[in-house]
Amino acid sequence: MVGVLNKLLLNQLGGVALGNEKNFENRVKRCLELHGIYALGTPRNKMIITPVGYYEKRWGGGCFTKSGLPDMHIVINGKSLDVELKAPNGKPSELQLFTIDQINNCGGHAMLLYPDGFKDFQILIERMIKYSV
Repeated sequence: MVGVLNKLLLNQLGGVALGNEKNFENRVKRCLELHGIYALGTPRNKMIITPVGYYEKRWGGGCFTKSGLPDMHIVINGKSLDVELKAPNGKPSELQLFTIDQINNCGGHAMLLYPDGFKDFQILIERMIKYSV
């Protein structure tokens, strides 16, 4: 019964995209951790390699979260990157696009990331680690 309810709920919320986006988010988190970029607050004894940065997942929809902020805030050797994750068929809102432009226009770094851009994202992370030291 719970499985049926979850399936109905996912369908009502755009389930395929929601599930795909969550799977993609987990893939991004694993990639970051393999490069020494851990969730903010991770204890040292849980870090498998020397840390070079941290990430925080932003939860949208709450009363304490500003609307339109990218899903993830990543810091690598003091350099900041904000990433809005999208499933293959996901579309950013106008507010998300505006916020990404605003971050980039102020000298920050922000991007939309779709699964088909994952390899380029990995290269970007590796370059940020290599050249930010």
